[in-house]
This record gives sequence, structure tokens and C-alpha cells, in this order.
Amino acid sequence: MKKTIEEIAHQDGRYDARALKFVFEGLAATIDKLRRQEDPEAAPRHITGQELAWGLAEAAQKRWGRLAAMVLGYWGVHTTRDFGEIVYLMIDSGWMTSQETDTIEDFDDVFGFAEVFEKQYRIEIR
Repeated sequence: MKKTIEEIAHQDGRYDARALKFVFEGLAATIDKLRRQEDPEAAPRHITGQELAWGLAEAAQKRWGRLAAMVLGYWGVHTTRDFGEIVYLMIDSGWMTSQETDTIEDFDDVFGFAEVFEKQYRIEIR
């Protein structure tokens, strides 16, 4: 029987269960966005660790604005490598899949949280 996200987070101990849920939901949102940008009729394709990290950054900014780094940090997520650690926890537990060419290092230093979530953050005024 597959473990729940809460069980995975509790057993691992590094990340709040909400961080795992965010990454899992962010994967679906990233796939949807890339499909809309590319050929929506094409078969789904595998996304890279870098694409997922950037998709999670966008999702975090939409959800929490300038507080994104603070929320993620509260959950134990401080770097893009942490996104990768969560992805691989989810892979090991059957919640996500990977390909032979995927590695945890795909998530290393994709971007700096302070740079993306604070320095580059822009408020859209409509």
C-alpha cells in the first residue's frame, strides 16, 4: 500500500507535508503550462528538473508573492536542491516517476531563492 504524503514527510523528517503537496501539485501545473506553450495536441512529455524548479518558482510566486521564500523556508525548503530531494522522496514512494537520465543533481543551483523570490519579484499593477 502506498504511503500518504503525510507519512512520507513524517518518516523523512526534513520537510513539512505541505511542501511535498506543493511540489506534487506544482508538477501538474508545470506540465499543464508547458503543454499550453508547446503543442497541446502532442503526447505528454517528460519534464526536466530545471523545468520543474522554474515551474515551482512561478507557482510559489503566484500563491504567496513576496512571501514565497519565507513560506517554503518554514516548510524546510531553502534551495532548488530541496525541490529535488522532495521529488526523489516522492519517486521512492511511488507518487512520481523518473527516467534513467534524471538525477538529483538536475535540481542543483537552478536559481537562488533570494534572487528569484525577492530581488526579481515584481508586483503586477493592472
